[in-house]
Amino acid sequence: MRVPPGIADDLTFLTAFRRDLHAHPELGFEEERTSDLVARILEEAGLRIHRGLGKTGVVGTLQVGNGTRAIGLRADMDALAMPELADRPYKSTVAGKMHACGHDGHTTMLLGAARHLAATRNFSGTVHFIFQPAEEGRGGARRMVEDGLFDLFPCDAVYGLHNMPGLAVDEMAVVAGPQLASSDSWRLTFRGVGTHGAKPHLGRDPITAAGTFLASLQTVVGRVVDPLQPAVVSACALQAGDPKALNVIPDTVEIGGTARAYTPHVRDQLEEEIGRLALGTAAMYGIEADYRFERRIPPVVNDPDATARALSAARSVFGEKTLTNFPPSTAGDDFAFFALEAPGCYVWLGNGPAVDGALHHNSAYDFNDAAIGPGAAFWTALVEQELKA
Repeated sequence: MRVPPGIADDLTFLTAFRRDLHAHPELGFEEERTSDLVARILEEAGLRIHRGLGKTGVVGTLQVGNGTRAIGLRADMDALAMPELADRPYKSTVAGKMHACGHDGHTTMLLGAARHLAATRNFSGTVHFIFQPAEEGRGGARRMVEDGLFDLFPCDAVYGLHNMPGLAVDEMAVVAGPQLASSDSWRLTFRGVGTHGAKPHLGRDPITAAGTFLASLQTVVGRVVDPLQPAVVSACALQAGDPKALNVIPDTVEIGGTARAYTPHVRDQLEEEIGRLALGTAAMYGIEADYRFERRIPPVVNDPDATARALSAARSVFGEKTLTNFPPSTAGDDFAFFALEAPGCYVWLGNGPAVDGALHHNSAYDFNDAAIGPGAAFWTALVEQELKA
């Protein structure tokens, strides 16, 4: 694995910076301290800074030579609303918030690449270093696009990177096609007629209807969607009645969940079929159903040309440890909104073993500092190859 000497020399600073971010997590659209630090470091390196896209987003632009091509490199900055339970010297100092997905590492790696490229200037063209707020379900990428990100900073290609526990830190996966699923939410309210639990015939029981609906929900994937097309439908929330009133059949039951797909057709199927099942169940029990499907994040599908460019850069850093056969994830990432604006590629960087099973969104998870150098080296190689001097 090849890490440029300038990046290797910067690792002490970058590691301390990453741990400082880890100790001071901020949720989506609240990344005030984080964005201040990012902007200051970029400005000190000589980049042109733009702030305020997506409220707390930061874009640093580095233009060298007379090359006409421009690319965007994206790192997410936000933390999650969950407690950090593992004990480490740089443990979160903010109750109920932690960096449980490695965005502290993503920010640090991109900063490391920016510092190195600003010092070496071994390319010709324009790089936009995009530090995005609110990736964790709050719509930061979409907000940046709506605020004019690609109008102000046009890109011929855009790239994203995410750490992956289970891959070694000297491994990177670069694969064309679907990488992450669409991430949509659905909500359903069954409206019946409440009554005494001992006299169900005098009401219209929404709980029994909800049971039928939930028992049938997996037939959407199992019997409607093409078996060769991946899809996920999960019920993740259920609210009905009061445990202090166990002799009361309630008027309503609220159910909510998620739906995931990789293609527009399957995404359409999931929206339609969950609704059909909900309305059909309500009709069967003589009650009403209110159904809403919220399209949140499209799937991330890597562009073939951008993937070829990323693959070339990865091989120059990771050599034979570059993987071209790696399964897509049913998680979602709003990098998808960036990839709708310019040809995009999303790569996976190894984060080492999942210690004690601490995968993403686990209260004991931590970004592996040993991945900082390889990640920054990849970003550097991508810029220097795609924007050759």
